[in-house]
Amino acid sequence: MGDSPTYEGLKTFKFGDSAELADRLAALVVAGVKTGTCSAAVHGPDAEIGERQICLNGAGTPVCEIETLEMQTLPFTAVTPEMAALEGEGDLSYRYWREAHEAYYRREGTWAPDMDVIFETFRVTRILDSAFADAAPKALKAERAEALANGYTALGASHG
Repeated sequence: MGDSPTYEGLKTFKFGDSAELADRLAALVVAGVKTGTCSAAVHGPDAEIGERQICLNGAGTPVCEIETLEMQTLPFTAVTPEMAALEGEGDLSYRYWREAHEAYYRREGTWAPDMDVIFETFRVTRILDSAFADAAPKALKAERAEALANGYTALGASHG
């Protein structure tokens, strides 16, 4: 795979597949509501339990350090509403999670109804960009408002 970019000797990564999505998801992490993520299992794991990595925003600036707590490989359809809510996205509903993740996996070309995902939980161990962190509550409010504007219900009380 070659050398991974590092910051202070730790691997760096961005969430998502665009600068906008990287900013949105990093803000949810820094705000404390995103403590889970999943990736297509076909790529293999991005971390190991206990590993610390640096989360970058869309511009590639380090915003926080996270530590992987747990990882499990399971079918996409076996991700529970509780697991989906750990991702902190949209209105926290399973419906939002499923639609957003299916769209993402379609964009990256890995989508299949029977695909496996690697679900990871993590915690923030250090904030590296205080200005980004100060803006995170506003970004969280915008995340929830956008979900409502797009027909999702408040705070996960979705239809399924």
